[in-house]
Amino acid sequence: MQSQVEDAGAVTPPPGAAGRMRFWDRGVDGLAALGTVMIVILMAIIVADVLARNLMGASLPLIAELGALTVVLIVFLQLGTAVRNDRLARTEFLLDALAAGRPRAAEMLRAVWDLCGAAICAGIAWASWGILRRDFEHSEFIGVTGVLTMPTSPFRLLILVGAVVAAVQFVIVAVGRLWPRPRKGDTAR
Repeated sequence: MQSQVEDAGAVTPPPGAAGRMRFWDRGVDGLAALGTVMIVILMAIIVADVLARNLMGASLPLIAELGALTVVLIVFLQLGTAVRNDRLARTEFLLDALAAGRPRAAEMLRAVWDLCGAAICAGIAWASWGILRRDFEHSEFIGVTGVLTMPTSPFRLLILVGAVVAAVQFVIVAVGRLWPRPRKGDTAR
């Protein structure tokens, strides 16, 4: 017998929308996979810098800047999947106590939490849009001119995409909590 794990944000899609949700889920998971690749790249950068410091007595250029941008990038690339799979860190003791006596009220409170998360991610996306525009207008680069530089816009663009995806995923999860899909064996009344 197979057990099936349901996503926290699963909703009953209208006819024909199941394919679009599957496409959305794959896109969100694709961003998370890119975040995982970025973790490997960050580890390689750090190892290369440690080796350079120990073998040559000097740090590689761009390491601090790349490390800082990459860590933020990883968080935003993987945030949508964390939201969809209900993996955000939070304290559950209040919600668990409420769910024991009033499960529907607990789901409503979780939906409010998700909508607040959507608003925060939308605010981050809005702010990131302004930063990205400025980066393009001023040709923003990191590094040392004449040694090694790199444009910041690809990092900022992926951070913006991650924030938008997380905001949309929070809304999808909230809708799933407010209008849960019928379970097997439930009858319409």
